[in-house]
Amino acid sequence: MSLPSLPLFHRLAGQPVVVLGVGEAAEAKRRLVLRAGGKVIEDLAEGIDIGARLAFIAHDDARACEADAIRARGAGLLVNVVDKPALCDFTTPSIIDRAPVLIAVGTGGASAGLAKALRLRLERLLPQGLGAFAEALYAARDAMRARWPTGPERRRALDAALEEGGALDPLRGADVDDVAAWLAGGADGAAGRFTITLRSHDPDDLTLREARLLGQADAVVAGPSVPSAVLARVRADAVRLAPGEVEPEGGIVVVIVFTV
Repeated sequence: MSLPSLPLFHRLAGQPVVVLGVGEAAEAKRRLVLRAGGKVIEDLAEGIDIGARLAFIAHDDARACEADAIRARGAGLLVNVVDKPALCDFTTPSIIDRAPVLIAVGTGGASAGLAKALRLRLERLLPQGLGAFAEALYAARDAMRARWPTGPERRRALDAALEEGGALDPLRGADVDDVAAWLAGGADGAAGRFTITLRSHDPDDLTLREARLLGQADAVVAGPSVPSAVLARVRADAVRLAPGEVEPEGGIVVVIVFTV
């Protein structure tokens, strides 16, 4: 059974990473490390001595995999054993690379085939110029701070611009020129108090507008009857409030109503 995971992007440039094993599975992990700028170390003791933090293990022999996983974990390394999720501290996702934009599709080790199929579908949706567009947004940070001085103001303005049909819709193929035009005349983002009345426990029953509000909210007011699956759609750093608690002024406040 797959276990819940926290997706993270680990910076490996110039860092040693242990990769043990022979054959295509081990070679695939070596390519993965090298693509991320890491240094492949093929001896576990050497990797431990020079401070490696990650280990990929791809022996054909199951007992050798388990033994090296125990040694590596005992030395403080995080371990990935190919095709053995129960021995893994982390799993490797299927990756869409539009550097610096990376999209990782994982299934917690349940099905690498499913992760690959989803990646191939998503690949067709994402413009090749997405990386250059991300770099343009990075270069525009100072200009955005000047235009929208506070973090919430910038976030709301960006949310409005990047949403479907917005001035910077990334799936429309927005580019560097679009970023400049948006900075010159871009509107402030939405603000106000909005109420969402749920129709079921299923988050797929949310309308596009409701899902967008949950993803952009600065604060969410929800009672105990609101399904956890719906609350999972709320922006992670949005303030959670119970009904009757003092609501913040400004920004987007979403009240979720659900009567069982």
